[in-house]
Amino acid sequence: MEVVILQGSKQIGRLVADAIEALLRRKPTAVLGLATGSSPLPVYDELAARHQRDGLDFSNAHAFALDEYVGLDHGHPESYREVIRREFTSRVNIAEGNVHTPDGAAVDLPAACSAYEEAMRAAGGVDLQLLGVGTDGHIGFNEPGSSLASRTRIKTLIEQTRRDNARFFGSLAEVPHHVVTQGLGTILEARHVVLIATGAQKAPAVRDFVEGPVAAICPASVLQFHPHATILVDEAAASSLKLADFYRHTYDHKPAWQAL
Repeated sequence: MEVVILQGSKQIGRLVADAIEALLRRKPTAVLGLATGSSPLPVYDELAARHQRDGLDFSNAHAFALDEYVGLDHGHPESYREVIRREFTSRVNIAEGNVHTPDGAAVDLPAACSAYEEAMRAAGGVDLQLLGVGTDGHIGFNEPGSSLASRTRIKTLIEQTRRDNARFFGSLAEVPHHVVTQGLGTILEARHVVLIATGAQKAPAVRDFVEGPVAAICPASVLQFHPHATILVDEAAASSLKLADFYRHTYDHKPAWQAL
């Protein structure tokens, strides 16, 4: 696990965009794993700017979203299908048919979860997965207590997550109680995982999953098992890390040939 501490979200966005651009240039058919929430927005803004300014090409790429609410219509403004379209995919030249989200409106949700796993396998697996992290340490919607080997499935949101997400809805009552999410085992199969965390409210979760034990109570801690996990945090999110100075030293002396 590589921990990179930067000054702010714009700098993080540029660095992650560099990694995605390098991936697309060496593998135009790359499969990207997309996250929602505020953490990846600077990345999406930077990628859209590079597409418009430099012609960064997404036409042969595929994308798979991490999760989706259960019970929201596909066109609902807060469905993750729509959020990803609005915040990113409509701003670049990725084909609409190459953008995949779990089907939270399916009549047979378990079958839809299995089909989503199969679609990712058929695409060749995720090359780079973007992640945020919740204040309780969840990634995707794998809440505390999730199996570390879990696959795409239905999950019940804890009330803290519903409260955190209520800002996107008219009220807490409008936030769904259930979601479809890629499992922790699914996420671990991505070839490169990039997690972004910013703000002091994320500092306890960052401390727990980076430097604490691997445990289901902190789902993001499973990333300690990943062979290529990059954790990008700002100074506020890094404020509880005991080894922060070591992480800074390591990054400052990173060999030029060693990419993110």
